[in-house]
Amino acid sequence: MSSNLPYVIGHGTDVHRFDAARPCRLACLDWPGEAGLAGHSDGDAAAHAACDALLSAAGLGDLGSNYGTDRPEWAGASGTALLAETARRVRDAGWAVGNVSVQVIGNRPRLGARRAEAEAAMAACVGAPVRLSATTADGLGFTGRGEGLAATAVALLYQP
Repeated sequence: MSSNLPYVIGHGTDVHRFDAARPCRLACLDWPGEAGLAGHSDGDAAAHAACDALLSAAGLGDLGSNYGTDRPEWAGASGTALLAETARRVRDAGWAVGNVSVQVIGNRPRLGARRAEAEAAMAACVGAPVRLSATTADGLGFTGRGEGLAATAVALLYQP
């Protein structure tokens, strides 16, 4: 265990540009008819931000140091696989996950109608509650111009 504290939090951020040639994968779900996200793996910004938050809280580095471009075995990996593997590593380091909260920043896809489904899919990977929210950037920056998505996440870990 990386801390003597009974509770720790971690924060994660992920950003990907849209790539219309790829299928869209976000919050561990497929989004037919939406442009995909560029990346070494599937570009699932929500899952990746959650991974970064979990890894940070556990003191295990970040997404790049665990699954980066120098790790060809993770090329094309799904956010689902990365999130499940991250949760396993966190548990192996002696932590339990209290919860994860993720916010997606972008104009599309519209998450509202599939929020519960996405939360359930992400929670199944993590083994703990995941809450998902979304916002736009009011036309500002690359997310506001519809060039890509960003996501932020916070994870709470505790000593079992």
